[in-house]
Amino acid sequence: MASPPHVQPRQVGILILDEDDQNQGTLRQILDSEGWRVRLVQDPRLLLTELTSGEWSLVIANVALSGIDTPTFITLRELAGVSYEEGGRIRTLYLVPETAGSQFVGRLEMARAPYVVRPFHLHDFLEKVSDLLVEIKAIEGPIRQVRHEFGSMRKKKKQSGRSTSMFASRDSYSYSDEELAEYEKQESESAKTRRIKPRGDLGGADR
Repeated sequence: MASPPHVQPRQVGILILDEDDQNQGTLRQILDSEGWRVRLVQDPRLLLTELTSGEWSLVIANVALSGIDTPTFITLRELAGVSYEEGGRIRTLYLVPETAGSQFVGRLEMARAPYVVRPFHLHDFLEKVSDLLVEIKAIEGPIRQVRHEFGSMRKKKKQSGRSTSMFASRDSYSYSDEELAEYEKQESESAKTRRIKPRGDLGGADR
């Protein structure tokens, strides 16, 4: 009896809606290091066009651009509300500007929408991304955690006094350019190693 054909895993595609070039570039470098396809857009209308013209696994949206009670937010909520068993293949993670937390956090929690508040800890961000991709089986398991040595680097604590239920047990940190550069260098080296592994290793078991 012939064995069933091997089904290649689909490439993870991530859309980022943000208008800040520096934030876009940092997110792209972090996500590119996992070997994922990343596209940046600055207009919610372009985001909706991309959703209908391509195969995407995750949308990372600045909620200040997507808004609440807008066609973009409603579309993303409807797409994310479809379970994997019912054919759902896309999830959304919202980025909340620190200065707009009081405006959006409560509404996002009422909508049960995943979010992170800037400045966020890189481990928290990657953990949320991982959970959402595993939920729709875009990756086989949690992605590798941020290395311990990077996590133990000097951190600049953001003295905002702001916390959310998502990060109730964590402080908020921001990183210097040198720290981000070191992280991106380590991620790039790891990505080269992962690319020579069989496709079945997508996502890595050690994150």
